[in-house]
Amino acid sequence: MCELYSKRDTLGLRKKHIGPSCKVFFASDPIKIVRAQRQYMFDENGEQYLDCINNVAHVGHCHPGVVKAALKQMELLNTNSRFLHDNIVEYAKRLSATLPEKLSVCYFTNSGSEANDLALRLARQFRGHQDVITLDHAYHGHLSSLIEISPYKFQKGKDVKKEFVHVAPTPDTYRGKYREDHADSASAYADEVKKIIEDAHNSGRKIAAFIAESMQSCGGQIIPPAGYFQKVAEYVHGAGGVFIADEVQVGFGRVGKHFWSFQMYGEDFVPDIVTMGKPMGNGHPVACVVTTKEIAEAFSSSGMEYFNTYGGNPVSCAVGLAVLDIIENEDLQGNAKRVGNYLTELLKKQKAKHTLIGDIRGIGLFIGIDLVKDHLKRTPATAEAQHIIYKMKEKRVLLSADGPHRNVLKIKPPMCFTEEDAKFMVDQLDRILTEEAMGTKTESVTSENTPCKTKMLKEAHIELLRDSTTDSKENPSRKRNGMCTDTHSLLSKRLKT
Repeated sequence: MCELYSKRDTLGLRKKHIGPSCKVFFASDPIKIVRAQRQYMFDENGEQYLDCINNVAHVGHCHPGVVKAALKQMELLNTNSRFLHDNIVEYAKRLSATLPEKLSVCYFTNSGSEANDLALRLARQFRGHQDVITLDHAYHGHLSSLIEISPYKFQKGKDVKKEFVHVAPTPDTYRGKYREDHADSASAYADEVKKIIEDAHNSGRKIAAFIAESMQSCGGQIIPPAGYFQKVAEYVHGAGGVFIADEVQVGFGRVGKHFWSFQMYGEDFVPDIVTMGKPMGNGHPVACVVTTKEIAEAFSSSGMEYFNTYGGNPVSCAVGLAVLDIIENEDLQGNAKRVGNYLTELLKKQKAKHTLIGDIRGIGLFIGIDLVKDHLKRTPATAEAQHIIYKMKEKRVLLSADGPHRNVLKIKPPMCFTEEDAKFMVDQLDRILTEEAMGTKTESVTSENTPCKTKMLKEAHIELLRDSTTDSKENPSRKRNGMCTDTHSLLSKRLKT
């Protein structure tokens, strides 16, 4: 595989032709990735990086089973779903078999954003209601209809919250309104939703849906307390609305114990609509909405046909079927449980060792490391988090930070992540935190402006500023290396896993 341009030229062309709001990872010093395999990514110099954040490559980057399925179907046929074809019905049957019995009707789309937009249409058509309850700091997609219900996005802009949108507190028991010492945080957070419903009704408004990720990702890797979703569903159903579970980031066995994240809250909780995306196609654009026959029939009764040119096409469905096969054949759900438990235990030991770590939360291969400046006040360590992800990049480990304060290191790697990978990642994090702690101690004895402190604040400041600016700084890089690799040898090269 040959590079078309040097890194410097690629940056220059990106600045010229790609919208300035389209950000890149590690904006101060972006990585140019030219290939990937399983849980590893490689830059133009051949440097290997451990990918701890790419939940899109669910079964592993460039998995040969996925590549083979796509190629085989592409050589035979690809067309829209108005033609009768076995792949779409086989995929719908296989997906439905992983879900509770009442969730049996599928609508295929191309992205999680499309899926969530369609879910809103289904919910609003069901009983003719309009209003939506969403969680604070939530993100559900980039379409206009979803930005309107994504406080993670709309609070950054100039638009005020729409009248039909109601924002409930995030059920965060670490930093939220009701914490782990509350007698019944699940009921307390659910009662906030109940009050929203009552206030809406008093204003003459009607609730169409409550939407939430089964585990909130952009909001900071938040896992709601047990019983919360059941109580919310009871209140929402009582108001004539439906419960939409957004599994776009967290579905397909990522939690380990269950195939879908909402299942970990108990068999007595079943959403009315489930949306899914990202991991479905392992990087291929395919997504889906699954709902009940009752809701699907109400949607059909509007008289408006639902048609999606690419949604459910034979190639997408072949890829989706391959992903399901790989999850089962390679026991990736079991791997998520085993490796996730191991990684969580390693991180808990780091929490006991490093004061910067305030909380470790997560399940399976969905884990957040909440960094704080003060354990009692739980003050978010935002600058420190940005510094750490850059230092981890230097150690060839790719992490990112998220949450309302961008202080939560999020870990959502490909599902083939191993215990060796987990230990390597944690060892690098331990070294960095140890070095920073030593630097801080030295600083307190010598000067407030040690190189360590100055560098950390400078990097963090630059990274945070880039969220609010449109220009990206070009970084000098080597000239085009001219290195070409035979495609066959590249794909067949064996990696340690």
